[in-house]
Amino acid sequence: MHFANTLKTIVFMGLLTALIVFVGAIFGGKTGMMLAFGFACVMNIGSYWFSDKIALAAHQAQPIDREQAPVLYEIVEKLAARANIPVPPIYLIPTDSPNAFATGRDPEHSAVAVTAGILKMLSEDELEGVLAHELGHVKNRDVLLTTIAAVLAGVVTMIAQNGMYFIGSSREDDGPSPVLMIVAAIFAPIAASLINLAISRSREYEADAVGAELCGKPLELADALAKIERGAQVRPMTDGNPAYSSLYIANPFPQNWLFKLMSTHPPTQERIFRLQQMARNRHAH
Repeated sequence: MHFANTLKTIVFMGLLTALIVFVGAIFGGKTGMMLAFGFACVMNIGSYWFSDKIALAAHQAQPIDREQAPVLYEIVEKLAARANIPVPPIYLIPTDSPNAFATGRDPEHSAVAVTAGILKMLSEDELEGVLAHELGHVKNRDVLLTTIAAVLAGVVTMIAQNGMYFIGSSREDDGPSPVLMIVAAIFAPIAASLINLAISRSREYEADAVGAELCGKPLELADALAKIERGAQVRPMTDGNPAYSSLYIANPFPQNWLFKLMSTHPPTQERIFRLQQMARNRHAH
């Protein structure tokens, strides 16, 4: 699995790099293409070594100490011991939108972040289910791929939205028309989201399964997912880049019909059904 994830990481970094270069060429011609390629190379290196810090900073996550959240620490330490991975640092995201994510490049360099909203909304058992899911991502070594994909998708979105300001002035006279640039600005983020989508859905099912095994509470994780989805609808995350949605246990950002169609997460009802099936199978044995 480790080799397969490494290979997938390289492939998707290549795809997103190509998309960044293509968008740079649309907005800035040859000059824009070279600038975008250089920027993509820097971001690839940076996202490998610092993807966790980039993702945490993008959501204003701050370290939380044991005195502030002793129960949170006890849960994470217990689950990390069961998963046979190091205890990751724990961060708090200052938003009432209920959610959580894991990030980092491997189990030895990972972090877990929870929102203020999820600590208020979930019971201790439900919170344990969510944290088990996130440590499932760490154990499965998903975090590097999903974090790099999110960071680079965010770069694509940023260039597409701001390309005319950053590199449009360097475009050659015979470069693409403003209409093509507008089309690129609209569709490049969609393409980045599709690449993100391709790597995220199956990983959520796998992390649900591993998390349910780690905590032994598949029904509590199912209940937590239902609460998080309802909470995200009532109090969606208004700060941050939607390109990072794949990091979270459920999409926290406002969604229209197009974003729902291209959601990086599988349907919550299907996830709940699978967890309920796991619980029935455990009970049968």
